[in-house]
Amino acid sequence: MRPSTLRALNRAAELTRQNCLTEAVLIAEPVILTADPVESQEIRRWLLEHVADFTGENHPDSKELP
Repeated sequence: MRPSTLRALNRAAELTRQNCLTEAVLIAEPVILTADPVESQEIRRWLLEHVADFTGENHPDSKELP
């Protein structure tokens, strides 16, 4: 994953924890939509592994990725 993508995802997680969902989406959506297939898979994996960064909960499937 590109460093800029990771920074955007981390910032979106931070904004989500601060209840700034609109701003979080505005930051994360462009990098998600422009990712190539390989990076999209990396983003998906990162999101599943970092659910608690956004919600404070762990996703039950986060350990079941290929």
